[in-house]
This record gives sequence, structure tokens and C-alpha cells, in this order.
Amino acid sequence: MAKKPNKLKARLPRGFADRSADDIRATDEMVSKIRQVYERYGFDPVETPAFEYTDCLGKFLPDTDRPNAGVFSVQDDDEQWMSLRYDLTAPLARHVSENINEIQLPYRTYRNGWVFRNEKPGPGRFRQFMQFDADTVGAPGVQADAEMCMMMADTMEALGIPRGQYVIRVNNRKVLDGVLEAIGLSGDENADRRLTVLRAIDKLDKFGIEGVRLLLGEGRKDESGDFTKGAELASDAIDTIIAFVSGSGQLENAGIDELKTMAEIFAACGYGSDQIKVDTSVVRGLEYYTGMVYEAELLFDVTNEKGEVVQFGSVGGGGRYDGLVKRFTGRDVPATGFSIGVSRLMTALKNLGKLSASDVVAPVLVTVMDGDTEALGRYQKMVQDLRTAGIRAEMYQGNWKKFGNQLKYADRRGCPIAIIQGSDEREAGELQIKDLIEGTWLASESTDVDNVTWRESRPAQITIKEADLVDTVRGILDAQAEDRQRAQEGQ
Repeated sequence: MAKKPNKLKARLPRGFADRSADDIRATDEMVSKIRQVYERYGFDPVETPAFEYTDCLGKFLPDTDRPNAGVFSVQDDDEQWMSLRYDLTAPLARHVSENINEIQLPYRTYRNGWVFRNEKPGPGRFRQFMQFDADTVGAPGVQADAEMCMMMADTMEALGIPRGQYVIRVNNRKVLDGVLEAIGLSGDENADRRLTVLRAIDKLDKFGIEGVRLLLGEGRKDESGDFTKGAELASDAIDTIIAFVSGSGQLENAGIDELKTMAEIFAACGYGSDQIKVDTSVVRGLEYYTGMVYEAELLFDVTNEKGEVVQFGSVGGGGRYDGLVKRFTGRDVPATGFSIGVSRLMTALKNLGKLSASDVVAPVLVTVMDGDTEALGRYQKMVQDLRTAGIRAEMYQGNWKKFGNQLKYADRRGCPIAIIQGSDEREAGELQIKDLIEGTWLASESTDVDNVTWRESRPAQITIKEADLVDTVRGILDAQAEDRQRAQEGQ
């Protein structure tokens, strides 16, 4: 007996996610608001490809779970290695360097797109996610850094996140460089240990002071038993760094002067410390930052996947990276930028009830009572008339012979209205208009007298002349929109 072939198993790759219509629309709504702020600040869009040559990306990954496989790479037919971008900053540095003679500096640009990390996936940790960046290339002054922070504060408020629920935290890596030099970690020979220290400090909001202390020392074991090797610093060096991140250390260098200048700019422009705040615990995990670093944090509480109530935390960050373009050109080209984690910010806005993607109304359904060519053309013409009038509409495409299935489809689809024309209606030049939202309400048990009185003029199904199709449908949709508005105001 022939062996039955195995059926291919449909499975989503770990660390990746399918996106629903609501998620896509919510993202579009949020990105549109961010874009408006960036455009108002004078930034222009640019787009770079998802793939870059691996050597152009450099080794600047923020995590070291899999240091030899942090990017997804393939070899081209000319034996050059290409990798999917892991952020939007390194590709921008390549783009500016390649077009340095044509680009007008300072170059102010924004872009959003997918980035990829070949890392161990976990709860809330994906291998593909979206970022939205803004950068100024060719501006050396701290005023460019200050503008980034102010733009992030404006972005949070444009998204409906009020003062008190967000803060932009600012620090200067030059301050930390002085601390690292003081504990003997200057010089190229200590580059790897410096990076380990940076990444340890960057985990402060996740693991707390004691967790950072472990990562600065021998290492830390998580709840699953996985062990992360630490920086193996001496205890006095660890104490110095802990004092720095907790704000109790003595800090005096050029980085402090730059922070003071930024603070004066913020005050002059009316931004308070409840919006933008100097915080020495902010370091950012990427090694290419050379000066100011900043982090946008949300301050409201949420329940995490472990059932714990925690502060939502970071939704974006960035800083000054004066050395990235120089890698290609040999020229000093200062740059500063900010990156928003789109998916994470969208989750935050959902928690705050600030996204309304569900406001998109499902299409009006034109049902099919006869499957011959003439009838199908007539039904499709109704659909096209509605679409021409700017109304979402579709004709039923399944087995038209079972009319009950058409109404079930409309219900599952969330269609607001069904258009029905059988042979009797066709001969009379008429249509049946079924208000599916009103019909659902009438079928429910949760009615009250006032609403019944108000809806007496809204029958669930009416007969109209064909010529009145568009006006009638538009009127019902407007009434349904008023219903939704009343319901929202009554919540």
C-alpha cells in the first residue's frame, strides 16, 4: 500500500508575527501623527533598502545573546556578504557617505521601516520589528541634540500621551567615558569590556541596580537558568559605576557642560523637567554613540506577561554618533538621531486607549440572488456606484445559492448594511436595504425605553427605489456613526 504523503505543516517562524487589519491601521494612524511632527520640524523622508553589505553595517548590535549571528546574512553571487539591516542608523550613514557630494548638509531626514535581529526570541522580543527614525547629519552643536529631545516630547503629546505619563531622559556618553577611564577601561584593548559595561548599565530599567551589579561582575543567571557573562570588574570599579548610574557620583567634565547648555535650551523653549530630564543612568547599549544619548520612557503601569505590575518603560531612544559616516569617508561628519520602536509604542497607545483603528467601517455587502451574467453585472454595478460615492462596498463572492450563508458572512465580516434584490424587487425597480447594525441591536436583550423611542424611525429593513441606493446607504451609515458617537460619550 502506497504511503500517504505527509501534509505540509503551516507554521510561523519563531520571533516573527502576522499582523491583522486592525494592527496595520493602528500603525498607519500612529505613524501618520509622528510624521506630521517630524515634517513640522523640517525633516524630509528618505528610504534605504532592507539589505546592506555586511561590512557596511558594522558590528554595532545592541545585544550579545548570539554575537556571531546577530544579523540575518546571505552571500551574493559575487561572494559578497549582505545582511538584513538591524537598525535604520547604519544604513543612513552608508547612504550619506555614498552621496556626500550631492547631499546638502546639515541633512535632516526621517524614515520608518522593518529591522531584523537574529537573536533568541521571547515574550515581547521579536526578530522583525518596525522603527521610525529622525536624524540630523552635519550639525555638531548640542542644539541639534536638544531639538531631537524636544521633538520627541512633542511626538509623545501629539500621540495623546500627556505630561506626567512620559519623560525624555538625557545623558552624555562623554560623562560615562570619564568614569570608564577612571576605572582603567580606556584604550582599544578594552573595547569589548567597555561594550559589556554599556550593555549592563542599559539593562538598569529591566533588572534594577542589583541586576546591573551582577552584570558588571561575574554575570547574571535569569529565571530560565541561562547565564549571561558579566564584565568581571573589580568591586571598587563596580561601586564607581553604580554611583554614576544612581546619580551620587562626582561628575565634572565637558559632557556636563554640554548637558547644562541643553538644559538652558529646554528651559528657554518652555520644556519642563517633567518632560525632558537629565538622567545619568541613560547610556544606550550601542557603542557608536559618542556624545548625547536620550531615551523616551512611558511612566504609566502595565501588567507584564508574568502578571507583574511594572512601569511601561522605554519606547525609543538615540544619541549622537559622530563616527559612523567617518568610517566610509575619513571625514568628520557629526550626526545625531532618535529611533522610535513602532510596535512597542503602539502597544502603549492601546493600553492608554489612544488608538481608534476599529473606527474603520466594514464594507456594505451587495448580496447575490441570481447567478446569471446579467444579474451579476447588475449587482456589480450597485457596488461600483457605492464605491464611486466613496462608500466601502463588496459583492458576495461565495456560493450565492445559500442566501443564509451570505447574511452569516456579513455578520462575521461586521458589514453595516446588506443590499438585497431578488426577482420581485428587480421587476419593481426596487431594493431591500437591511440595516445589520440596527438589526443586531433589535435582536439583543439589552434595550432601554429611551433608545427604543429614539430608534422608532430606524426600521431594520426598508424597501427603496434603485435610484435612491447611494443616498439611502449614506444616510444609514451616518446614523450608525451617530450611534457609535453616542455610545462613546455614554461610556
